[in-house]
Amino acid sequence: MEDLETIIGLEIHCQLNTKSKMFCSCSTDFRDNEPNTHTCPVCLGLPGSMPMVNKRAIEFALKVGKALNCTIRDESEFSRKNYFYPDLNKAYQITQYDKPLAEWGKLLIDGDNGEKEVRITRIHLEEDPGRSVHMGTTDRGKYTLVDYNRAGIPLIEIVTEPDLRSPKEARKFLNKLRATLEYLNVFDSEKEGSLRVDANISLKGSERVEVKNISSYKGVEKALTFEVTRQRNLLRRGQIVTRETRHFVEARGVTTSSRSKEEENDYRYFPEPDLLPLRVASWVDAIELPELPDARRERFISQYGVSPEHAKTLTGGLKLAEFYETVASEDPALAATWTADYLLGELNYRDFSIDAMPSDLFRELLTLIKSDTITDKSAVEILRLILDAVKDGKKPERPQEIVSRLGLAKTSGDQVTAMIQEVIAEQQAAIDDYYAGKMQALNFLVGQVMKKCRGRADPGHLNTLLKEILDKKV
Repeated sequence: MEDLETIIGLEIHCQLNTKSKMFCSCSTDFRDNEPNTHTCPVCLGLPGSMPMVNKRAIEFALKVGKALNCTIRDESEFSRKNYFYPDLNKAYQITQYDKPLAEWGKLLIDGDNGEKEVRITRIHLEEDPGRSVHMGTTDRGKYTLVDYNRAGIPLIEIVTEPDLRSPKEARKFLNKLRATLEYLNVFDSEKEGSLRVDANISLKGSERVEVKNISSYKGVEKALTFEVTRQRNLLRRGQIVTRETRHFVEARGVTTSSRSKEEENDYRYFPEPDLLPLRVASWVDAIELPELPDARRERFISQYGVSPEHAKTLTGGLKLAEFYETVASEDPALAATWTADYLLGELNYRDFSIDAMPSDLFRELLTLIKSDTITDKSAVEILRLILDAVKDGKKPERPQEIVSRLGLAKTSGDQVTAMIQEVIAEQQAAIDDYYAGKMQALNFLVGQVMKKCRGRADPGHLNTLLKEILDKKV
């Protein structure tokens, strides 16, 4: 069973970052407002109301289609997808069916075995349903409330071919897709519910299971990992995998059976009678694409001379790439190392985005490192103090102020020599070990000097200096 190939395809719903809804003028800025305050007869589907297409949403969807190398249809069409759900107030959703806006694209990702092309089956436009708010968990809540503020928000659904072969590849695909959408400025990944994923997964030769409405990137990898294990265990015990829809319980890291899988004909699609076919051929050439992640990565390598690995990390999100370009001017390589290797680690530890780090303070920190004013150890300490202040809602001190207040300036040559002499006088046993050929004694002595100067000396320089002094005494 371990050899059975894992087959994964994704359906990704992304909220387009427009100011008004897909078929009416209701505001999409509803997250801080009371439930059911951003609604009108159109998005509530009241009798006699007529939808009107949001032009900006179509332009955004075309941008995505071009960026993902899709073929844009000259004519597409909206349909009604009929099903009943409490948060679907009309009992149908306006979406696109057999004539989507864009088809047959691709996205390159770092797959499990190197660069990989993931085929895009289609991109279509649709409206979001409302939102069910369960009082308790979905399976044990006492009752559910419905908020229609979200009903009618413009969505694109991006459907992939089943080209992904592991949960890790699925997450990499989503990260690359998120970055691409951010570069296009059509999507805000920090808004709650702005991206939701339905994941189809099977082991080769078995039935396909769909895990619906996963709302986090980590959640997709966790849900798929659980499903791979669950399906392998079923087959190992001689049981079968049932074709069904499952729900991911993120708090428990498990999927639970939701319902049997619907077929397309269950939805009774038919053309939306209140909307004309969408003809966009004359728009496509006028839509310009910005610099996308792959192009920016290549530019970072050629313009700033950073390593391919650092360039890949730094272009993984629009805000991160822009932050790097803000701080890179004085020393691009140093800025790349400290942004990709140190700053991102500290941000991830605190669950912060790049917005948490003031770029002027980070640039000042880089200047102190480059001028040899502070050691790397002190720089990390300063970085942590700045981010901790941000976390506590306080105004962070400037790096130079922290250096002065805590005495973090690098220890001078004479002071280091004096401390080495103190350690030599105090650690006779280690000195004897060094002269006896035990080189680990040198590391111990370096550690003792570092302790005396509170990490304000360069360990490499200290090692060389200490060895020179000891060898002269032989």
